[in-house]
Amino acid sequence: MTRLLDVNVLVALAWPNHVHHGLAHGWFRAHRQDGWATCPLTESGFVRVSSNRRAIPGAATPAEAIALLRRLRRLDGHVFWADDVSPADPAATPFARVVGYRQITDAHLLALALRRGGVLATLDRGLAELAGPDERAALEVVR
Repeated sequence: MTRLLDVNVLVALAWPNHVHHGLAHGWFRAHRQDGWATCPLTESGFVRVSSNRRAIPGAATPAEAIALLRRLRRLDGHVFWADDVSPADPAATPFARVVGYRQITDAHLLALALRRGGVLATLDRGLAELAGPDERAALEVVR
């Protein structure tokens, strides 16, 4: 089953100085053969965080972060998911459980994983609040 990598997993995977790099790298090695995905939201988030010196010591320029993203996308098993999710769509059920503005992107990514029949892989344990009982299989917290 293809896993959509949350921004936090992509960043941890790409940056050796990230606190969760070892965890993300080990997890990715074990699951990459099942297929992994990015989407416009996760790719843009990756570039934004990777070029933020407050988030990443020795951060890249946006152009360097985009080049790094291109290298990641060439790794085996990658697919790009176009994004056709709208919070206004009643079928995008994770949005119904949003209680604060910080959950919007998480709900969006979970809804996209559900729509594509995949799994959202994240380091964010709190994201589980957005998955309904019948949607929990579409969420994997990387440990």
